[in-house]
Amino acid sequence: MKKLFLLCLVLNVSVLYGQDATIKNIQSEARRTIQKDVPDTLKQSWFKGGNVNLNGTQGTLKNWASGGDKFSMALNVYLNYFLFYKKGRSNWDNTFDFNFGYLQSSSIGSRKNDDRFDFLSKYGYNFNGKWYLTGLTNLRSQLFDGYSYEEEQSSITSTFLSPAYLLVSAGIDFKPSENLSLFISPISTRYIIVANKKLAALGLYGVPPGKKYVNEIGAFSTMNWVKTINKNISYRGRMDLFSNYKNHPENVDVFITNYFMFKISKSFTASYGLDLIYDDDVRLFGKEGTSAGLQLKSLIGLGFQMKLK
Repeated sequence: MKKLFLLCLVLNVSVLYGQDATIKNIQSEARRTIQKDVPDTLKQSWFKGGNVNLNGTQGTLKNWASGGDKFSMALNVYLNYFLFYKKGRSNWDNTFDFNFGYLQSSSIGSRKNDDRFDFLSKYGYNFNGKWYLTGLTNLRSQLFDGYSYEEEQSSITSTFLSPAYLLVSAGIDFKPSENLSLFISPISTRYIIVANKKLAALGLYGVPPGKKYVNEIGAFSTMNWVKTINKNISYRGRMDLFSNYKNHPENVDVFITNYFMFKISKSFTASYGLDLIYDDDVRLFGKEGTSAGLQLKSLIGLGFQMKLK
């Protein structure tokens, strides 16, 4: 009986010791896992994401150089993607925006419309709190043909890289918060490109007739603002200003985009976009088609959203 009791005691002690050793091993492994995961999280330098929206839209255009009817119904795709790098004092922001749509016009019929891509890359080095020494590159153009309409007649006014705006700039970027940045450069270079031979021969967009591009030197500023108004409403806005030192610097070129997103459900959304452009070199408007004018595009959309990772 005593031998049986001693045998049970030894077995219990062995089991308890084994359980204790197992628990210690689990705790040790957990500590190693936590210690490994924390540095990995802290060392994360790249951030990426974006949205794709498929919308049915009602659009209104006024003096829109890229072409289109004054009133249209369209199926529109909007893509926004970002790739950010942040480590130490360095920040590198890359954003890509793309709009593409088919419109339905009562007077002309089905046409391509609302086509634009915009790539911006900005590298900044933090030298004092919210201030960054920054270099910036921006390319803005379209992929497909744009038309202007006179009664039942249409004529091409723009196409791929015609026009295209390529800007290279260096300056100071002020970032008071993660949602707002203001970049100012006293010296920037901008190329206005008209690659299409037919359009180049017309001397449009400030490029002399027969030439494919013109170079401008001037001051440049851009402000970007992203705001979550509440859990269902968000806003993205941008304003670019450029003054050409070579030709009438008082005539400042203005490019403004505003985009509101209204979340109805997880993937069902409504949107409103308002773009305004003024470029004194774009003289396609007025009675004679030779005057500058404020270009305006307003789009109201309803459709689906998918997040990109």
